[in-house]
Amino acid sequence: MAPLEMTWRPGLIVFLGSGEISSTGRQVYDWLFRQLTLPIRVAVLETPAGFQPNSAYVAEEVAQFLRVRLQNYRPEVTVVPARKRGTPYSPNTPEIVAPLLTANVIFLGPGSPTYAVRQLRDSLAWHALVARHRLGGAIVLSSAATIAAGAYALPVYEIYKVGTELHWVPGLDLFGAFGLPLVLIPHWDNHEGGATLDTSRCFMGRERFERLLELLPRDVTVLGIDEHTALIFDIAAGHCQVMGRGSVTRIRAGELITFSRSDTIPLAELGDFRLPPLRSGVPEYVWRSIEEAAQQVPASPVPPDEVIKLVEAREAARARQDWQEADALRARIAALGWHVQDTPNGPRLINPR
Repeated sequence: MAPLEMTWRPGLIVFLGSGEISSTGRQVYDWLFRQLTLPIRVAVLETPAGFQPNSAYVAEEVAQFLRVRLQNYRPEVTVVPARKRGTPYSPNTPEIVAPLLTANVIFLGPGSPTYAVRQLRDSLAWHALVARHRLGGAIVLSSAATIAAGAYALPVYEIYKVGTELHWVPGLDLFGAFGLPLVLIPHWDNHEGGATLDTSRCFMGRERFERLLELLPRDVTVLGIDEHTALIFDIAAGHCQVMGRGSVTRIRAGELITFSRSDTIPLAELGDFRLPPLRSGVPEYVWRSIEEAAQQVPASPVPPDEVIKLVEAREAARARQDWQEADALRARIAALGWHVQDTPNGPRLINPR
């Protein structure tokens, strides 16, 4: 058995209904980063907004938010300008996609769902994302990327702005390999239209969305995610949970159920849940590229015994509520080039730069 198969464990997947650079988003990222092994290496994939002249700005805004608002984790954030096939900035260009191969967090956000599907389907970038997730990397998707990741994608702009007939397009089907035919709808509780226009259900409105539901296969599960709300999939644990301000609505076989903050949903209730073989659906050259890239990443430094003893002494000072001594010990740890972060699971040492 190859080494990767011996240790593979799928990572967390976070879907945001909106608010990727809001206070709610920060709380979600903070929770997520606490679950990961340091250092945090984030790749912000530009693709969903790649058709926009300011796509670099859209991605950099997210990157800068993570650098500044999550600075306690000292994340290494890289924008991946995989904008359009057939250009130097293609999601199939190895040099462009390279940061995905070693990232332990991959973010995709606003833009056009159908554009994201066209550019990412069967691309090197998408295969790298799938492979990194199966090896424990986390994926964060918001807005257009949330829609694009489903078995079917909602053509929001085409229907809402252009007036095309109601329809769905095949999505990237992130969960297909896990036996879950999911459709994901962010902005579920949107009310920008006010009293005169129903813009809930991602700007479709209730009446129009009911007709859209009739066009989906019966075995599909629809998950509507309120704004400033996250739905977090822990595939290894076999469930997902709700976090943030609002709720998540599940529609399956005509039954509608709402889940509130902190509620969990067993994945078996979303479809015929299963774990696929690690390498299924991902070309072998992608696995080789990931293995080669891993060899290039410097090993994380190990804190010396002196630092470990100072951390232990600081924990003892905190336990007896000697905050002055705890602060002094933190300063001594920092002087040795390490940053100590307090978490609900105990202190964590951040690797020095």
